[in-house]
Amino acid sequence: MTVALSGTEVAETLEQQLKSNIIESNEGCILVNSEALYDVISYFKDSPEYDLQLINHITAVDYLDYFEVIYQITSLTHNHSLVIKTRCYGRENPSVPSITGLYAAANPQEREIYDLMGIRFEGHPNLKRMFMWEGFEGYPQRKDFL
Repeated sequence: MTVALSGTEVAETLEQQLKSNIIESNEGCILVNSEALYDVISYFKDSPEYDLQLINHITAVDYLDYFEVIYQITSLTHNHSLVIKTRCYGRENPSVPSITGLYAAANPQEREIYDLMGIRFEGHPNLKRMFMWEGFEGYPQRKDFL
């Protein structure tokens, strides 16, 4: 069984430059500044201590005031996983950096979130609708979609 890393413990052990990008942490996850998301996830992937080479899933939640994008990444070597969250604000054009440069498997997951929630992933190589047709108005998984 994979062990879930404590967000609080991970936040305490991070290098100083990454600590400033953590907004909050708890037992289940760490919440990072969206501008630093790519660097933080890259650190966890490349660090031998964490070696988080597998992206399990990416999902998003609409809290009306903001959107939260949630990543679960796993180390098969160390048999542990970590949940990283970030937030984006504004309903007109919410965006976070794409992590397709780190994980190829993030490509369809980011496209799905874009298609159904309207969150743009800056730097994504092929960000287009996946389920809804081009020209479809709105994003069906948003809470304000009629």
